[in-house]
Parts: sequence; C-alpha cells; structure tokens
Amino acid sequence: MNPEAWAASALYRCIREVAEYVDGEGWNRPPQMFALVPTVDLVAAEPALLDQLDSEDALTPIAQEPFPEDLTGYSMALDAFLATTSWPQSVEGCVLVQQIVVLPPAAEQTLDDAIEPLLADPEAADLAGRQAAVAHPDRRDARLFVGVLRNGASLSLIQVRPAEHEEDPFGDLELRTAPNLASNLVEALRNTLENDPDDF
Repeated sequence: MNPEAWAASALYRCIREVAEYVDGEGWNRPPQMFALVPTVDLVAAEPALLDQLDSEDALTPIAQEPFPEDLTGYSMALDAFLATTSWPQSVEGCVLVQQIVVLPPAAEQTLDDAIEPLLADPEAADLAGRQAAVAHPDRRDARLFVGVLRNGASLSLIQVRPAEHEEDPFGDLELRTAPNLASNLVEALRNTLENDPDDF
C-alpha cells in the first residue's frame, strides 16, 4: 500500500472509531477533539492497554475534554479556540467532531435573507445565519468529523441524524462526504499541528 493510501485508510479508521464513540454519547453535545497517537507508542507507555487496543491499527484516537459550552454554535469562537491549540510531536494527527445543522439547497435564500442586512458585522451575520438554519422547518441535525495527519492527509465526513421514526439503536453508522467539505476546518486543524506548544 502506498503512503497516501495508507494514510487515508488509517485516518478513515480513526474517524470511524470516533464516530462510534460519540454516537454512544448521544446528540446535543459540545464540539470535541481527539488526538491521534501511534498505537505502538501507547502500548509501549501503557502495556496494560494492549488488550483494549487493536494492535493492527497504526493510530489510536484519544478523547480530549469537550470544548467550552460557549463555543457551541459559534464558528468564530471555534476558529479562535483552534488558533491557540497545539499538540506535542508525539501526536500524529487530530479529529474534530461537532454537531451542525444541514439544510436542503432550497433553503439558501432563507439564509441569505437573514445574513444580508448584517454583512457589516460578521459576528452578527454569523449568528443570524445560524439562528435561521436552526429555525428552518427542513433542517436536519448532523455530526461533522474532520481529521488531519501531519503528513498532509485529511478527511471530512458527515453523519446525518436519522428522523425519529428512522432511528435504529443497532443500525450501522452512515458516514458521507462531499467535495471540499469543511475545507476551512481542515486548514484550521492543520495549523494546530504546526503551532508550537511553547507559544501558548
């Protein structure tokens, strides 16, 4: 397997593991980060973990503390938080998961109408757009997973919350992607890996 394919496969497995973990925690939770650490390093540091980890997985996600509640729903606050986040060199990558609202394409005009009068105030426009999305009758909750590795690999996946009549506690997680999904968050997470911990 070439290095690019290996990295993509390792990152997908990590995001899949994170998705299964947060699905067990339920919906309506604040954003959370996961450090991606080489499994061999974890086992070397804590041999007792050997029975709990899949030794065939190159990387293991380690849950970090959920983000402060005041970051939930505000992209600018999240951007500022990530700008001051850094990792030690032992961390090979990271995954961010956050709950978002997804809308059908027909809802675009509703959001434009909410944002346009406030374009002079980006923070107010951002808040108005989010409030309009949350209030839209066709909204769907979803989880967004964005992962990056130090070698440049990245992957963004989305899990749409099933409607109440569709929910199956034993159903398989359906993760989807799309071109350029969450490209701004990919860049922000890459920066966290480049930030020097001594600067904060």
